[in-house]
Amino acid sequence: MDSWTQAAIAFMERHQEWSFWLALVFAAAETTAFLSLAVPSTAILVGVGATVATGAIPFFPIWAGAALGAILGSTFSYWLGLRFGARILTMWPLRDQPELVEKGAEYFRKWGAGAVFLGHFIGPLRPVIFLFAGMMRMGFPVFLAVNVVGALAWAYVIPKFGEIGGLIIGWFWNLLGF
Repeated sequence: MDSWTQAAIAFMERHQEWSFWLALVFAAAETTAFLSLAVPSTAILVGVGATVATGAIPFFPIWAGAALGAILGSTFSYWLGLRFGARILTMWPLRDQPELVEKGAEYFRKWGAGAVFLGHFIGPLRPVIFLFAGMMRMGFPVFLAVNVVGALAWAYVIPKFGEIGGLIIGWFWNLLGF
């Protein structure tokens, strides 16, 4: 875990009152095209989940904030795809990653609306899928419905993964007498 991720988790531990808003910001960054490359949000949310296992942070604000942030970020990415269409593929960093763009397009063609749900769980393709949903003119009500369900599931699973890992590590340490 890098120092930026550790600092973000430590800040959330010390300032629980900000946990909803920070989870929202991290999840929005994770699901927003282009911005997702700069912020290690999944690592932060998994780490925060491990902190939940210690009782230092309650789970609900993390889940609610991450869900709302994921909905907002992916909807913004959808809008970017809708607004700019194929021109967005000529912008950095997408123009430098044709294999990622092709995988995203193939995945979206194969799975349609299901790609929006599953896209929440597929790291590098995540924001590209939402762009393609907009570029392919997926109906907004369909996009929003599938996106909300996917965001709620993702926001639950990612921190829970860290929480369960934290509980297992705690159990193992207790077993060893630490």
